[in-house]
Amino acid sequence: MTITVTGLTKRYGATTAVHDISLRIAPGRVTGFLGPNGSGKSTTIRMILGLDRPTAGSALVNGKPYAELKNPLRTVGALLDARAVHPGRSARNHLRAMARSNGIPERRVGEVLETVGLRDVARKRAGGFSLGMSQRLGIAEALLGDPEVLIFDEPVNGLDPDGVRWIRQLMRALAAEGRTVFVSSHLMSEMQQTADHLVVIGKGRIIRDAPIAEVIAGSSTTAIRVRTPDAEALRHQLAAATIAVSHTGPDELTVTGAQIERIGDIAYEAGVRLHELSRRDASLEEAYLELTAPSVEYAAPAPGESR
Repeated sequence: MTITVTGLTKRYGATTAVHDISLRIAPGRVTGFLGPNGSGKSTTIRMILGLDRPTAGSALVNGKPYAELKNPLRTVGALLDARAVHPGRSARNHLRAMARSNGIPERRVGEVLETVGLRDVARKRAGGFSLGMSQRLGIAEALLGDPEVLIFDEPVNGLDPDGVRWIRQLMRALAAEGRTVFVSSHLMSEMQQTADHLVVIGKGRIIRDAPIAEVIAGSSTTAIRVRTPDAEALRHQLAAATIAVSHTGPDELTVTGAQIERIGDIAYEAGVRLHELSRRDASLEEAYLELTAPSVEYAAPAPGESR
């Protein structure tokens, strides 16, 4: 099943939270949804789930608005606010009520409690849960209907390192089964290990919609490290070929904007000896910060800096 967003726009008075975005969230992969605070991520997710009405455009799941889905929990599972549970209700009873409302067999309650690691506290009141336990219960809600589409908003919030690894493996496994997995997060290191494809949004507009490898490779911080006893001679040759190059040590150069093979060819043709020629890929965090820098609305000075 595919999530299709077309010309989606949401205005609140004079403020446009989401501006004419179009997306196709495909099955069989984990799609990460990234953006600064206030970029429109949560508003977009809420419109996909029918919780907010678009000012213009549409958001469809398998060709239908969420509100028109029969027994929607069997089609779409979502985690938005893990604390949105009656505090006096046990985890088991909370899930039982949800199951009954969507015609889901009660056996699924025990299955998902086992999956998320809450079987032993199933009769405990949700109001006494830690943030991490509440997060696991929210994930159990999303899995309850065995849906083909899963939407997670900050799923690792409150989880310990073991829990973070668990949710990463879970999302990868769900995508491997052919499900559509759409996840919003601010944790770049985790997204780099989890997502196959990224949608980056800023000020309500799409900045980038591409496979994660392309997003990282497109960063200007991706560079080639060259070590050679003939650094100045090679620097001259690279500069003559209009390749950006700088000295970063007595026998070391840093090159950007060129393929590693081309650098090697230029060195060979110039008769320059190489002691090292290696690629330094940008991290997702570096690529993300570069992409979103113009879209950050609430920026503070770095420690030690003044405005």
